[in-house]
Amino acid sequence: MKAIVNTLELKVLFDISRIIGQALDLDNALHTVLGILSDSLEMKRATVTLKEEESGNLVIRASYGLSEAEEKRGVYRQDEGVTGLIFRTAEPFIVPDISREPLFLNKTRAREIEKGRIAFLGVPILLHGSSIGVLSVDRLFSNEISFEEDIRFLSIVATLIAQFVSLNQEVRAREEKLRRENLTLRARLSERYNHFFALGKSPSMADVHRLIRRVAPSKALVLLLGESGTGKTLIARIIHELSNRTKFPFVKINCASLPENLLESELFGHEKGAFTGAAKAKPGRFEEADGGTIFLDEIGELPYSLQAKLLRFLQEREFERLGSSRTRKVDVRIIAATNRDLSEAVREGVFREDLYYRLNVFPIHVPPLRERREDIPSLVHHFLDKTSKEYGRTLRITPHALQILVNYEWPGNVRELENLMERLAIMVDGNEIDLEHYPQYLQETAETLTVTERRVSESLSRLEEMEKKEVVAALERNRWIQSQAAKELGLTLRQVGYRIKKFGLEKLVNKRRAGKRSMRRGT
Repeated sequence: MKAIVNTLELKVLFDISRIIGQALDLDNALHTVLGILSDSLEMKRATVTLKEEESGNLVIRASYGLSEAEEKRGVYRQDEGVTGLIFRTAEPFIVPDISREPLFLNKTRAREIEKGRIAFLGVPILLHGSSIGVLSVDRLFSNEISFEEDIRFLSIVATLIAQFVSLNQEVRAREEKLRRENLTLRARLSERYNHFFALGKSPSMADVHRLIRRVAPSKALVLLLGESGTGKTLIARIIHELSNRTKFPFVKINCASLPENLLESELFGHEKGAFTGAAKAKPGRFEEADGGTIFLDEIGELPYSLQAKLLRFLQEREFERLGSSRTRKVDVRIIAATNRDLSEAVREGVFREDLYYRLNVFPIHVPPLRERREDIPSLVHHFLDKTSKEYGRTLRITPHALQILVNYEWPGNVRELENLMERLAIMVDGNEIDLEHYPQYLQETAETLTVTERRVSESLSRLEEMEKKEVVAALERNRWIQSQAAKELGLTLRQVGYRIKKFGLEKLVNKRRAGKRSMRRGT
């Protein structure tokens, strides 16, 4: 008889182990386990009671043989009944006859119509040495049943259930962590997105904003054109964020960062043994981005031999891994970026013309910073606010120092400006940034600008002096009659009056008028 029971137990354990893949649906998995116990080993009203985190009470999480109403009644304090005792002591407990055990509360009232002696067996569900719940069953047998054998077996099952619960908790915790990280990343991106639009008020950036909003919801391939440091990567992320692919991956790859043989594997993946060192199969970035967006940065540096394979993917949406003949398909949106003139690269024969036209579906030119100088002050203040928060200090910039930044050519564009602001935040002792804190190349720019301003000022002074003499001469020739002088100069009377005031000629004009009146009275 014992051998038969052991065989049944082994079969039950095998059946339970087969449903471990259902652990993410914990309630369903527990119900299935309890059903196996009931159907295979005649363990009735099998119940898993787990500690509820909020209240600390022990609540029936799953059962087999109880109605929904009976389950809801199965709530115990930790100091209440047999279930509470098993949980507190972390030890099994046997009730040979529930009718004679005062600790057995029968809260579910599931046994009131049962005839014959009912035994109750319970074991703790332990995780990392601590009780997290109780596994219990009813037995309807005679004195020949070995309760100790049942307790031993139930303890094994309780260990498996604990692993189910642990796996479920770990996955849920990981999902929650990923959810929080995703919310954080989305919040950061949203913040950067808002700043990107708020800080780009120039007409050229307004055009970029308009194009981003127009193309983002579509499936169109986007080609971002512009110098390094202008924000092409951020724009690619914004387009992805504003699309219906935002819940899927955004995968970035720099086409200039890897040698040709590795780049092909990185993009399209490889099979085991495809090349030396390929110890196992590896999916490429296109497969990783399935459903989402892949950002091909520096597309102008893509080796010529790979351009045909990329062209085929753009046309057919299919490819093969290195070392494989199996054709794969993925749903990926492509955003490409380059700081090269691709039309010139086509003329030079280093970039395929058909690929260029395929990529150039919706080009967006991102202007360099020197073409949007009106945005520089707001960018400077934004980066100063950002670094002030990071370094716990308040920083401001003098008007003269800011003007130098506005007039600088910025070969590294926005990235260079941001790096400079962080460097200044570290180097400046006080709270004010002035010209003296700038690196040498900016101080030289300031000196050049000062010389230029002085020359311009001197030129303007000479021009104004010449204009002043011309106005005085015209007034003298016309006997200080302003209307006649204006007609000679091709100006309106109001314009001549403005110049008289501008050059400080009011006293001279009044004096000449007074002299003319005196001469008339003398005659």
